[in-house]
Amino acid sequence: MAENKSTHLVTGVKEVEPHHRFETERLEALLRQELDDFEPPLRVRQFRGGQSNPTYELTDATHRWVLRRKPPGVLLPSAHAVDREYRIISALGKTGYPVPQARLLCEDTDVIGTMFFIMDYVEGRILIDGTIPDETPEARRAIYNSMIETLARLHAVDYAAIGLADFGRPGNYFARQVSRWTKQYRAAEDETIPAMEHLMKWLPANLPDDDSSSIVHGDYGLNNMIVHPTEPRVVAILDWELSTIGHPLADLTYHLAMRRTPSGQFAGRSDDELQELGIPTEAEYIARYCECAGRNGIPSLDFYLAFHAFRSASIYQGIAARVKTGTAAGENANRIGDLVRPLAEHGAALTH
Repeated sequence: MAENKSTHLVTGVKEVEPHHRFETERLEALLRQELDDFEPPLRVRQFRGGQSNPTYELTDATHRWVLRRKPPGVLLPSAHAVDREYRIISALGKTGYPVPQARLLCEDTDVIGTMFFIMDYVEGRILIDGTIPDETPEARRAIYNSMIETLARLHAVDYAAIGLADFGRPGNYFARQVSRWTKQYRAAEDETIPAMEHLMKWLPANLPDDDSSSIVHGDYGLNNMIVHPTEPRVVAILDWELSTIGHPLADLTYHLAMRRTPSGQFAGRSDDELQELGIPTEAEYIARYCECAGRNGIPSLDFYLAFHAFRSASIYQGIAARVKTGTAAGENANRIGDLVRPLAEHGAALTH
């Protein structure tokens, strides 16, 4: 999805990892049949980065596409829903929302071994450091404004009008999410972490009254969007695996939670320093989103932040479990498990 230059980019391609390889003959035959612009022969390489669904670059003589597949092996229930990803980018693409163009979904596991979908390759930059070190303060400010406005635009989409009325259940989003991630965590748990036990009791007992509904991305971070190759604006949002109909504040507070992560990119940075860098402070971020979305502030902020610490810890525990079975996709997957306990403890601290 992005050129491979400078330390703040996560992508680039490599030869396919041995445990993610598949025979390409059937895939090439499918592309001949389904893509009018496909010109064999086919070359397949794997994108660097990502911890969940293995992602591949497909190239022919003149074109590039992206293939997202379920990983091989035993998977946790309801995880790696590439068919949901395909469905939502197909629907959003018809509204003009910035997503790659969806090309085809293949549920026939005989082709490459698991379900997959193909979408267009989007030129641009994927930035993984939220401080965007290689840009000017003006460019950083513009990128963040674009990111916030694009999020508010997502939450304003009439999901029923684009055929997504059954994409999730409106209402009780956080209650359902706490239940879901508790089950996912329990399925992958390998030790007792007191902070996780506390969060699994405290969160369902302290749900906010606000019960808004919208499309939510579920993993709306700078690393899951493509920034224009030369301009400071977002041109595509990626990785819709966790998307559903849910609470719009889940996406917004996910951003804020990432900023508060212990030892994260924003650890120890003051508001004055952020403003000097051209990055909105937490208060400015909230104010700008609320202005775009027509909201009046965010009550119960600590609940949302504690929830995101809990959810991230559950996700990382799942990745750690897949490391043991050899199905984790990312190069840093073997270190992800070390983050579970500090994330849980950070979340638990917000509840006192």
